[in-house]
Order: sequence, then structure tokens, then C-alpha cells
Amino acid sequence: MLTILGFAMITTFLVLIMMKKMSPIAALVLIPALFCVAVGQGAKLGDYVIDGVGNLAPTAAMLMFAIVYFGVMIDVGLFDPIVRGILRFCKADPMRIVVGTAVLAAIVSLDGDGSTTFMITVSAMYPLYKRLKMSLVVMTGVAATANGVMNTLPWGGPTARAATALKLDAGDIFVPMIPALGVGLAAVLLLAVVLGRRERKRIGLLTLDGEPAGRTVTEPETVLVAAGGGDRARRTSGGADRGTGAGVGGSAESAGEDVDEGFKGLDPNRPTLRPRLYWFNAGLTVALLAAMIMELMPIPVLFLLGAALALTVNFPHMPDQRARIAAHADNVLNVSGMVFAAAVFTGVLSGTGMVEHMADWLVGAIPEGMGPHMAIVTGVLSIPLTYFMSNDGFYFGVVPVLAEAGAAHGVSPLEIARASLVGQPLHMSSPLVPAVYVLVGMAKVEFGDHTRFTVKWAALTSLVVLAAGLLFGIV
Repeated sequence: MLTILGFAMITTFLVLIMMKKMSPIAALVLIPALFCVAVGQGAKLGDYVIDGVGNLAPTAAMLMFAIVYFGVMIDVGLFDPIVRGILRFCKADPMRIVVGTAVLAAIVSLDGDGSTTFMITVSAMYPLYKRLKMSLVVMTGVAATANGVMNTLPWGGPTARAATALKLDAGDIFVPMIPALGVGLAAVLLLAVVLGRRERKRIGLLTLDGEPAGRTVTEPETVLVAAGGGDRARRTSGGADRGTGAGVGGSAESAGEDVDEGFKGLDPNRPTLRPRLYWFNAGLTVALLAAMIMELMPIPVLFLLGAALALTVNFPHMPDQRARIAAHADNVLNVSGMVFAAAVFTGVLSGTGMVEHMADWLVGAIPEGMGPHMAIVTGVLSIPLTYFMSNDGFYFGVVPVLAEAGAAHGVSPLEIARASLVGQPLHMSSPLVPAVYVLVGMAKVEFGDHTRFTVKWAALTSLVVLAAGLLFGIV
């Protein structure tokens, strides 16, 4: 019964948010509360929620102070050179912009933290997508999938969990997987090209000064704008059309008052810039990321210290500090609220025993004849299970059972451990991953829209990684 109710709870949640019948926060709180009562454990709901909040409180604290820290770094202009570099590469070409999103997300993912990756990627790319009127779910889908592939780094979490659960060396798991993960990353780049070409066809190809690509004109008066999914030419009295993707590389003055709110991040004259402190801020950020990788302190503590130091040095006057905190308060409240709401969902899922019953049922459903192919079975199961379960639940609850079943048929634990990493591209879009709420929150995308768009591409990427692992004899 708990197995059925567990799957029913998750399905109900996903259907309601994808159909936009409930907000994610309301669904994360009310649906598990109802199902907790349905299984006859309503009296323990408070305990389950407190346990869930206790487990996710460090994550919420980390996200709160990380948003403030990176928000300040964006305000003072730390990432402006990155944005300008991407602008030069993208040249207002939608395909290049989507590819640039994948590359940037993959590079920033080297720090091993999904929230940091999404904050930097969205901060850099959001203005471009808004100015060109590109689909924001393309940005969130590509960024999440690229980060999912890179999340398999030994310090990213899943590899360390697999190593701990099966008492293996993380290097022995990860290093042989590099070719398959490389193929997975190539698949993400190919996906970015395909989606980018689709966006280019829908919007049109623009040059930085607002002229249609491939056409020579004597004055910048013709632009392409998105209109109902197609392209139409609009002639203006002069200069770039301020309401479209034209003039991406121009100054804020040329864009006038109609510039998107998100595009203001590129304003070279905004009062929060601190060019004289650029190298201090760059050094502080590098030191912060290095301390995270080296695990010198818990990540929430590092971001708390970093945010306090960044505010104090860049904005020494109290009114300025209050203004910067207020400027990022919406993001902080939305993301931290979502994390605490997710604590209700995970707390009920774990506390009632639904997770264990779901895992046992899935493992028991594996036919006896599949024993010698348990590595493949593990890889396939990792795709849905890491989406419906936390990494802790999967790697510490399910993987050891799969490894034991495989050992009886001569399948080594190393093969099981490597195969268990396959589902990570999809895992990063799971409603149980706090970082995904940072992504959709900063991108101003509905979680249901992101889910509906991303799941199929992320699952396909996971299958590509599994196929590559089989081809190279890794799994």
C-alpha cells in the first residue's frame, strides 16, 4: 500500500504543477500532508516535517547567503567581462546563445555546486534571452542537463555517495567513466545546437547592431522580431528596435527606457559598479570556490562569511548594504521558501516509509534472468529513481541492494557504482533538488514548464551516457 501511495503522491504532485493547478510551494506542502493522513500517520506529520526541515536547513542557509553573495558580485560587475565575452561569441545568434549557455553551465559546474552554477549561468545569459525574446525554458533545460552531466564529479556528490555506500574509491568509479561522460557532454552540446537552430528559425538571425544577418544596409533600420512563433520584419524610424533582440551589444542609452529589467545587468554605468575592487572581488570568489572544493568549512558558513565580507568591502555604508540586501530579497525568499516546502515533501516521503517500499518494489520487480546484466539494470533504474528520490535515498538505500544482487551473478560493485551515475542529467531537474528552484526562480520560469520541456531531453542524455558506457566497456 505504501508503494502505491508513494508513486501516487509523486504523480499527483507532478501532474498538478505541470498543469499549473497549484503553485510548487503549495503542492510541496499540501499534497504530502494529505497523503500522510491517508496512510494513517497524520499524527506524526509534525515530526516528519521537522526532520525534513532539519535535513534541508543547511541547504536553505547556503542558498540564502549564496544568492546574496553572487547578487552582490553581479551588482559590482564581477561577471560583466564574462557576459561581454559571451556576447562577442554569440553575436546575437540564438544558436550560439544556447550553445554558450551549455558551455558556461558546464564550466561553472566544475565547482561541484549546482546552485552556484545556476546563479552564475542565469545571471550571465538571462539578459540575452530576454532581449532576443528567446524561450527561457530552453535556457533552464540546457543549463540543468549540462550541470547534471558534470554533477558526477567526485566532489559533486553522487560519486562520493556511491563510493561510500559500496566502500569503493571515488577515483576508481569516476576516472573510467570520463569517456562516457564526455559523450554525454557532447550530447548536451548537440542538443544545444538543435534547440538553438530551432530558436533561430523562430526568431531570426540578428547582428549586434540590429541588422538582419547576411544583408548590407546603409543605416540600421530593419530588424527581426518574434511574432506569434514566426518572423516578421519591422521598419523603425532609426536605430535598433528597443523592444526586441536588436542592439544587444549596444549601450543602455541606445536601448532607452523600454529595456528589459534583466538587461540592466549589462548597464556599464550602473551606480553599484566597483571597478577599483574588481580584483579583490575576483580573488574573494576564487578563494570561496577553492575553499568549497577543499571542504575547509561547511558551505553555508563559507557563503555566510563571503556575503558579509563582500557587502562590507563593496558597500561600507549601512544604507547601501540594506539596499543591496533588499534588491535580492525576492530571490532569497522564493528560493528558501521553496526549499523549506520541499522539506515537507521529503520528510513525509521518508518518514512514512514510502521511499523504502518504492525501492524494494522496484528491485523485486527485476526478473531473475536479468541478474548477469545488473549494471545495465542499475543504469536504467537510476534515471527514474534519481528523479523521484533524493541522491541519499538512491545511493544509500537502493544501490547497495542492486550491488548485492549483481554480486550473486558476478557483476562487480564498481560496474554497479558507475552505472548508478547515469541518471544524474535528469536528477538535476527533480523537484527534490533544491538547486532547480534557484534555476527556475532566477530565470522566472514556471517549474511545471521547465519539467515538461526538460525531462525528455535529460532522460535522452542519460541514455546516451549509458550507451557510451556499454560501448566503451565501462559499465
